[in-house]
Amino acid sequence: MNDNVFADAFAPAIDDPRFTDLIDVFTIPARVPLTPEIDMYLATHITPLWQATEDMLGVMDIPPPYWAFAWPGGQAIARYILDHPELVRGKNVLDFACGGGMQAIACVMAGAGHVTANDIDPVAIAATRLNATRNKVAFDTLTDDLVGTTGTTRRWDVIFAGDVCYQQTMANAILTWLMDEARLGTTVILADPGRTYAPTRNIDELETYDVPVDIAVEDVDTKFTRVWQLLPDRDA
Repeated sequence: MNDNVFADAFAPAIDDPRFTDLIDVFTIPARVPLTPEIDMYLATHITPLWQATEDMLGVMDIPPPYWAFAWPGGQAIARYILDHPELVRGKNVLDFACGGGMQAIACVMAGAGHVTANDIDPVAIAATRLNATRNKVAFDTLTDDLVGTTGTTRRWDVIFAGDVCYQQTMANAILTWLMDEARLGTTVILADPGRTYAPTRNIDELETYDVPVDIAVEDVDTKFTRVWQLLPDRDA
């Protein structure tokens, strides 16, 4: 997931080998509940990993290690991709705020032509690369902050964004950027389990899932999650 605090604090450390050590110590390989075709390095507890990341980097108050959990939106999108491979087959795809790269992995499995996984958290990108290797797939990774970078031509055929609507300022910026991308002709797919700042207009519901989740993170064991396509508001 994207949070601008990473951009300045950790940019020089993108390939820091300590990230791999952190993942080895604080995660375990596990099948993703809604997409058992995918195997990822996942954490069983958030606090020890969060504290260890701060200690390793010498930076306090960093965002939680979002990459270490199979969030409901990401699971829902990954399931939808695997069930509808025609959505990505042969296409140029972006997994935005990729976390551990679950959606990117699903895209490769479904036959996408070119896949880029993007997250400004370098630890997430380290985890994404390890998860790709574990699933015997390959794709590009990118740590640039893409929000607000829309140009005049389409860069991707499809953009996937799961679980990006949990904080108001961030959600507003991301949704504005995604709408700009949709106006260029990009298919933009979102998924959200009912967070406060999820979109309520210019969307077309594609599918719903009851997604198994970590009760320690979500306070429940299942989240009802919607997958939408963002419809370009050409009059905006």
